[in-house]
Amino acid sequence: MVPSTFSIVGADLATHEIGVAVQSKFLSVGAVVPFARAGVGAIATQAFANTGYGPKALEMLAAGQAPQAVADALVAADDGRDDRQFGIVRADGRSATYTGARCISAASGICGPSFAAQGNCLTGNDVVQALADSFVATTGTLADRLLAALQAAQARGGDKRGQQSAALIVEKPRGGYAGFNDRYVDLRVDDHATPIEELARLLELHKLYFFAAAAADVVPIDAALSAELVRELVRVGALPPQYVAFDETARAALVSFMHVENLENRVREDGSIDRQTLGYLRSAPGKLHS
Repeated sequence: MVPSTFSIVGADLATHEIGVAVQSKFLSVGAVVPFARAGVGAIATQAFANTGYGPKALEMLAAGQAPQAVADALVAADDGRDDRQFGIVRADGRSATYTGARCISAASGICGPSFAAQGNCLTGNDVVQALADSFVATTGTLADRLLAALQAAQARGGDKRGQQSAALIVEKPRGGYAGFNDRYVDLRVDDHATPIEELARLLELHKLYFFAAAAADVVPIDAALSAELVRELVRVGALPPQYVAFDETARAALVSFMHVENLENRVREDGSIDRQTLGYLRSAPGKLHS
C-alpha cells in the first residue's frame, strides 16, 4: 500500500506562513507526506513516496535553489522517479509540481503563484483542478485555505479508493506555542471515516486555543458586559455567589478561568474580551470551577 492521495502546498506571503494539507486512503498520511520549514518552503511527497525528498528539498530551498531546480535534482537522482509525485512551494511563492509516469491514474499536478496541487489514484483530474481553484479563490488564514482546498477536492470525488486519513501543517516564524518554535498548526487525523471533516473540527479548536483573536472579534467590556461576565463567572464557580462587581477580583477570576480552560493566548489587558472567549464562557457547564 502506498499513499495515493491528493495534497495542496501553499504559502501566504503577507503572513510568512508556509504549509501542506493532504488526504488519503492510507493510514497516518501525515507521517509520510508533508514537510515544511518556516521562512524556507514546503513539500508534499506522495504516490510511492520517497520521504527522503522532504529533508533534501528543504535543504536545497534553504540554500537558495528554485523549486523547479529542486524538483529536477530530486528526480534525476532517483531511479524510482516514475512512481513519485510531489509539490514544492518556496517561501517567496515560487512553486513546482511533478507527477511520475507510473503514478496511478487519474494523476496530475497544477502549480501557480504560492501553491502546488497534485493527486493520484483520483476519480478524475478535475479533483486537482478543484484543489487549485479553491486555494486561489478562498480567503482567510493559510490553514483555512488549505483545508478548503481539501474539502473542494473531496467534493469533486477525491481519492477513488475512499478516505482514511488527513493532515495539516503550517509553519510560521515564531508561530508555535508561546513563540518558542515555528510550528503554527500541526494537526493529524490518522484513521477516520471522514478525515477532512474531522480535520476541520480540530482546526476550529486549534484556532480557539492557539490563534490570537482577530481585531474584528474584540469587544470592549462595557457596563452591560461587565455585569454579564460577573454572572457567568459566578455560574461556573469562578466567583462566589452574590458577587456583583466586575472589579480586580473578578478580572483575576476571568484570567484564572481562561488559563484553566487553555485560553491563555486570548487573555487581554486592555479592558476588552474576544467573542470566542465570551462564547466559551457562556456555554461552559455550571459550577465548572467549584
